[in-house]
Amino acid sequence: MDSCLMIWHMKPQSRAYRFAGHKDAVTCVNFSPSGHLLASGSRDKTVRIWIPNVKGESTVFRAHTATVRSVHFCSDGQSFVTASDDKTVKVWSTHRQKFLFSLSQHINWVRCARFSPDGRLIVSASDDKTVKLWDKTSRECVHSYCEHGGFVTYVDFHPSGTCIAAAGMDNTVKVWDVRTHRLLQHYQLHSAAVNALSFHPSGNYLLTASSDSTLKILDLMEGRLLYTLHGHQGPATTVAFSRTGEYFASGGSDEQVMVWKSNFDVVDYGEVTKVHRPPATLATSSRNLPEVDFPVPPGRGRSQESVQSQPQEPISMPQTLTSTLEHIVGQLDVLTQTVSILEQRLTLTEDKLKQCLENQQLIMQRTTP
Repeated sequence: MDSCLMIWHMKPQSRAYRFAGHKDAVTCVNFSPSGHLLASGSRDKTVRIWIPNVKGESTVFRAHTATVRSVHFCSDGQSFVTASDDKTVKVWSTHRQKFLFSLSQHINWVRCARFSPDGRLIVSASDDKTVKLWDKTSRECVHSYCEHGGFVTYVDFHPSGTCIAAAGMDNTVKVWDVRTHRLLQHYQLHSAAVNALSFHPSGNYLLTASSDSTLKILDLMEGRLLYTLHGHQGPATTVAFSRTGEYFASGGSDEQVMVWKSNFDVVDYGEVTKVHRPPATLATSSRNLPEVDFPVPPGRGRSQESVQSQPQEPISMPQTLTSTLEHIVGQLDVLTQTVSILEQRLTLTEDKLKQCLENQQLIMQRTTP
């Protein structure tokens, strides 16, 4: 790890920025809502706030007494929250550059902390196997979720703010309602620890990254797996949707950052599943999502209860077949992209091998009398 930050521009031929300042590995980054600031946390126990331009100027916060694992801006950009191996969660003022308060009920390393979309709540995940929900105003722990069987590696709020999802070393992802504190969904789809997750801005999909080297896209409306993506050659350590949801990026221990296109508009999954089978009851889920509790915009899918209580509208077979075929085409597009990435890596490896052989021949020619 080189202790630097890289900012990549998505436009072709655009220059990337490389920021140096941390004295040890950088563990987390987060843009402010306006995009005018960038926060980073490090093993050097500090947080830096950067102005993302060619100068790369930064302000240092002597934040914690151990590695900083997580940093996240509030939705108004006025404050940010950090989580650390010193077992604390701390909140800071962005522009006044001062410490505000600390949350310290965890009894082991805190891996992640996030503000709710409205900024009223904070959620944190820890190696003490708990997820804690905090009230920012009272600075009190509202609830502790203790259902994980191992370290909790990541947690985040649903875009609506009414649910949280947490990932764990027990290979699971769990979704809770923050109002009733009920466990709504329980996914056990990875074969190794789940390291990170990200909600699609619509709230209908959840993306996960795992040490089994795969990414998985979950349909939260149907409570089922949509895609499994292969690309990384080692543990996938982080993942995030773009602000529009059109793209997502993943990073891994193979030192690769991959940018993917979402393609979620290829097919209306609700129409396909309504014809071929009743609404899904996820085999790996603890319970179905009732309509009143599911935090998605009105009109985007139906729960099991609402579909059963309403008459089914007849759908012509050609439309159903067309939707199914479009769904298959979307999956093939993802497979094609994955194969293309693997081919590029193979070509790169072949070029490096060829260069090594040529260098070896030159050395032998020089040493031969």
